[in-house]
Amino acid sequence: MNRFGLAMLLPLALGACGSLTRLSEVGRPPEMSDIRDPTKEASYRPLSMPMPAGQTAQPQVGSLWRNGSRAFFKDQRAANVGDILTVLVNITDNADLKNNSTASRTGSETMGIPNLFGFEKTIPKLLAGASASNLVSASSANANGGTGEVKRTETVTMRVAGIITQVLPNGNLVVSAHQEVRVNSELRQLQVTGVVRPQDIASDNTVIHDRMAEARITYGGRGQLTDVQTPRWGQQVLDVVAPF
Repeated sequence: MNRFGLAMLLPLALGACGSLTRLSEVGRPPEMSDIRDPTKEASYRPLSMPMPAGQTAQPQVGSLWRNGSRAFFKDQRAANVGDILTVLVNITDNADLKNNSTASRTGSETMGIPNLFGFEKTIPKLLAGASASNLVSASSANANGGTGEVKRTETVTMRVAGIITQVLPNGNLVVSAHQEVRVNSELRQLQVTGVVRPQDIASDNTVIHDRMAEARITYGGRGQLTDVQTPRWGQQVLDVVAPF
């Protein structure tokens, strides 16, 4: 009984925490979070990926070209931890799927014993109304039809500046971008993380999201509009546990 009571109180406690946060913001817009170091977040984890064997560059006497350099002049693009890099997010997805299926099946079975060493004459005596030539007769019919259709259109276009949080041994850059925009009582949050190659960074210090490996892009927010569009926590719990 105690376990059941705790299980029932847990969603109430979680809902109360969210309600207290919302109650603290009554009459004023949502508070924006402080500027922080992404590497200090509790959810931050340094990436570990397969890397090629390291190669030591040998200095060349009298050469104007330094091994590992990408140009004779200083490169203004982001390359070190703490440098700022602008990520261009331009997502346009369209999907149109249609599926149709039709299946039908019929069957008929008949079984009888016209002759069985003379015992067929005793069958009508044992089973009233039975006929030895037609003991069992069965038939079946089955039909199935299905139609499915999916249509989806998504368009997301934005620019967000991020910080390089890690330089991998092969030179790839781990980028973390976080942006918040508050309009009246609605706070919009944008987060972009991923791994980019220095070669994919344009001369204006920007990189397109489709050049990012392990990209994670989230766009959401909180505020009065989000509260209206989000089902209450009690309804969400019922949607999960209700069997019907």
